[in-house]
Amino acid sequence: MKRFALFLLVFIIAGSVFAQRAAVPQIPFRSVPDFLKLPPDMYFGEVAGVAVNSKGHIFVFSRGNTTGPAYAAAAAQLFEFTADGHFVREIGRNLYAWSFAHSVRIDPQDNIWVADKGSDMIIKFNPEGRVVMVVGRKQEASDEGTGPVKHPRPPLPPVDGMFRQVTDMAWDAAGNTYISDGYINSRVAKLDKNGAWLKSWGEPGTGPGQFDTPHNIAVDAQGNVYVADRGNRRIQVFDGDGNFLRQITIDVPVDPNSRPAIGNKSTVTTGSQAPGSPWAICITPGPKQVLYSSDAFPGRIYKLSLDGKVLGVLGESGKQLKQFGWIHGMACPSENELYVAEVLNWRVQKLILEPSH
Repeated sequence: MKRFALFLLVFIIAGSVFAQRAAVPQIPFRSVPDFLKLPPDMYFGEVAGVAVNSKGHIFVFSRGNTTGPAYAAAAAQLFEFTADGHFVREIGRNLYAWSFAHSVRIDPQDNIWVADKGSDMIIKFNPEGRVVMVVGRKQEASDEGTGPVKHPRPPLPPVDGMFRQVTDMAWDAAGNTYISDGYINSRVAKLDKNGAWLKSWGEPGTGPGQFDTPHNIAVDAQGNVYVADRGNRRIQVFDGDGNFLRQITIDVPVDPNSRPAIGNKSTVTTGSQAPGSPWAICITPGPKQVLYSSDAFPGRIYKLSLDGKVLGVLGESGKQLKQFGWIHGMACPSENELYVAEVLNWRVQKLILEPSH
């Protein structure tokens, strides 16, 4: 009898949890068709990042302008568009750092920052598009050891001031820069407003403060740092000194009929292809801030409170408007306006959310 009562209690609790997860509302939304207008004979490649400045201008970091051999070619272009989607300019054409585009962000002063995974560099442009700061260092082309970065196990120790396949950056109110670094080093680096190296934290692993591909990063108005720990299927939250505060996991039931954007249907519960695994994150401006996160499968965007409650969900994998092929970067200039950069579909979609409340 006691065993039956215990089983019944577990069943009721599990049913309650499932009901809460199943109750996550679908957010109605629309995608603006043919929004970004490139000039003739200019094309996006895989779009790795998107950002919006204070004027509403959109910046797109694309793996286009491919040069070199079929394997190990350089692929990176940075474009600017007006708020209504018209092409303005290409920034940094033939820049020494261009190798393999990964992320673009705009700081509070409208400076343009990019993370290039291939050159292991962070580049800061001023609003006019001139380089004003470089962080990290590209491998020397003349060095006989130059080549793809190795992935030894255990990994080599990180080096202050340098990166290994860097992924993203964000800022706090004091102007400190936080950098997710990245596919190999598995850490967060912190620089002051002048670019001086302050500290780093993190290492490979699954525990608090450890990472498996810190892939995106954001900072809220209180200075808390949110790291998209993609391989561990969670978002970790730290204070500005790197002290672990909490983690957020996204557990929303997946429609059994969901299809992946590419490849076989995922059955894993962790790693980059697991449902809820954060590929891209962004936090809206204040005073009421919310967090958006995207996954590769089943290809959804999740709206969350900063304490991790899932407030709503939208989208699915696919190739049409309102469908997504591996969202790799997001910008959320307001709670109901999102820009999403897609790797597989070679595009940016502008989404207008239309919540019922």
